Amino acid sequence: MKKTKEKGPVSHDELQAFHHGTNYRAYNLFGAHLKREKEIDGVRFTVWAPNASKVFLIGMWNQWSGTPDCEMKQLGHTGVWSIFKPEIGVDATYKYEIHSKTGAVLKKADPYAVCAELRPDTASKIAKIDGYEWNDKQWYEDQKALRGKSRPINIYEVHMGSWKRHDDGLGNMMTYRELADDMVPYVKKMGYTHIEVMPINEHPLDASWGYQATGYYAASARFGHPKDFMYFVDQCHKNDIGVLMDWVPGHYCRDAHGLYHFDGTPTYEWSVPWRADNLEWGTANFDHGKPEVQSFLISNAIFWMEMFHIDGLRVDAVANMLYLSFNKKEGEWEPNIYGGKENLESVAFLRKLNEVLHKEFPDILTMAEESTEWPQVTRPTYIGGLGFDYKWNMGWMNDTLKYVKMDPIYRRWHHNLLTFCMMYAFSENFVLPLSHDEVVHGKYSLVDKQNGDYWRKFAGLRSMFGYMMTLPGKKLLFMGGEFGQFVEWRFAEGLEWKLCLYDKHRQLQDYVRELNHIYREYKCLWEVEQSWDGFQWIDANDAEGSTLSYLRLGKDDSDFLVVITNFTPVVREGYKLEVPGPGEYEELINSDWEKFGGSNVANTGKIETEKHDFNEGAYQIKITVPPMATVIFKPKNIKRVKPEKLVVEKPQAVVVEKAKKLVEDKQVIELP
Repeated sequence: MKKTKEKGPVSHDELQAFHHGTNYRAYNLFGAHLKREKEIDGVRFTVWAPNASKVFLIGMWNQWSGTPDCEMKQLGHTGVWSIFKPEIGVDATYKYEIHSKTGAVLKKADPYAVCAELRPDTASKIAKIDGYEWNDKQWYEDQKALRGKSRPINIYEVHMGSWKRHDDGLGNMMTYRELADDMVPYVKKMGYTHIEVMPINEHPLDASWGYQATGYYAASARFGHPKDFMYFVDQCHKNDIGVLMDWVPGHYCRDAHGLYHFDGTPTYEWSVPWRADNLEWGTANFDHGKPEVQSFLISNAIFWMEMFHIDGLRVDAVANMLYLSFNKKEGEWEPNIYGGKENLESVAFLRKLNEVLHKEFPDILTMAEESTEWPQVTRPTYIGGLGFDYKWNMGWMNDTLKYVKMDPIYRRWHHNLLTFCMMYAFSENFVLPLSHDEVVHGKYSLVDKQNGDYWRKFAGLRSMFGYMMTLPGKKLLFMGGEFGQFVEWRFAEGLEWKLCLYDKHRQLQDYVRELNHIYREYKCLWEVEQSWDGFQWIDANDAEGSTLSYLRLGKDDSDFLVVITNFTPVVREGYKLEVPGPGEYEELINSDWEKFGGSNVANTGKIETEKHDFNEGAYQIKITVPPMATVIFKPKNIKRVKPEKLVVEKPQAVVVEKAKKLVEDKQVIELP
């Protein structure tokens, strides 16, 4: 009888897939795994270091110096090294001592470690992260039921280390569990649908905000154990809140214990210096053309979704991956094989990433922070797109913030900054972001960006939020913006929650909460947002008055809202606003209401329609437009009707007659 070959400690098939860029759960192969081999308990350590001459496991047991009994064995000629070490257990710290072929000795943290020491220490830690008892079955059933359907997405962006800190005189950070017990009820009360956590991968420098990682598989030890982060996600799901994670697959830090020159040669980064070196950020760019790097990164994305139940990724700095010329001057980069500036390997990687993730997890979301005009970012890969679900609308953000900084006197000449976004609104699936990047580095906080005195700043911010929430596109707001923190975001301190004791800040917070709940409740604000079927201008051209008015339309004829925003401190009485059906309207929310800190210029009581001045068969309402305010009107049992076109037997005569009447009523000035 033929003997069955004994299965080795490392799977040959998994190794082959890793080297072909198709091992999408490489974390089951690499890293440190508690195992029982040959009736002995211990830990199996496996690492990829293709150009090493020797690799040792080091730790307290050998005084952090390679010894013969801890020399790892290369598995054939694969560049993969492995060792089983008994008598090592949970919480033990370790590194790899890598001897390069040039004689250099490097001491590296484990790229696949699921836990790390608290900075400034840099070793990896053995941890058992399976076995957490999840309580989010209902959440996943609800997500499956929503598959393929439109949904409201309103994201609260959070930096874990500075949302709130302990009031202990030391300003110590809160743990994952403390944040879960404090932040989750707040976010639920405020009406957000998702929390987006800025990168929580292990990173050595607080000031990098998590964007320069060393431990891609390790939830930062700053806030506790990995299972504590699982608790945070679990609590979010139990409260009907999704969790998105900021993820950085483009570049990583150069710290000596990290991925940079891992085995003494470019291992995870490009071998060509100009492609590897990200000089502006002081980091190294991943080589996305290398199959092993593809396995590492795609596995990492799946790891957070599978092990931590993350609901999606906001992919950072996508433009840095798409363009060979990104942040480089002429002469500092070389074109691709076709003579272009496109980074072909990274483009292929992003498509592959989205294909794999959406096949494995049909209900997750991927969002690209992409700041250029790269086409089809959110279109399927089979038609040449990148395959993301959403793209951050950086153009809308930049134009809007530029506009609100202006004195209202000058806004009439820059009206296009508000209207231009609708020229491309449906070219991609957009998120409208007001993120952390807009409230740092001397850019001022959101409330302090607004032009004018104290009253105008708050009024301006409320009107801007109303404008943002009623445009097509998903929403994102960075923490602190909802209550008008005046100082810029400071990563080393908690938000100034004490400001909520003051009227204007508390009233702004109340306004944002009510606006968020309105957004979730009224389908027309999110049900149809990928075409003009969900949006219709009433008047996009009132540059002189610096007002915008439009309709948000749902699938049902009775599901619509009327929106007007006045970006000046001038009250406009007797303002005529075209509406899509006859009947009664009422204010749903007015950012100038007194309870929100406004001047209480409101349209109370019934607002009845009247026949349109110009358009036969159309209707209008006469309202008072409050200063620096956004007002949303809702219909009362009204169905939209299509107005008759202004075409009758003698259309020119009709227009002339109506024009004469306007002159007689002194509503317009007769020209000579």
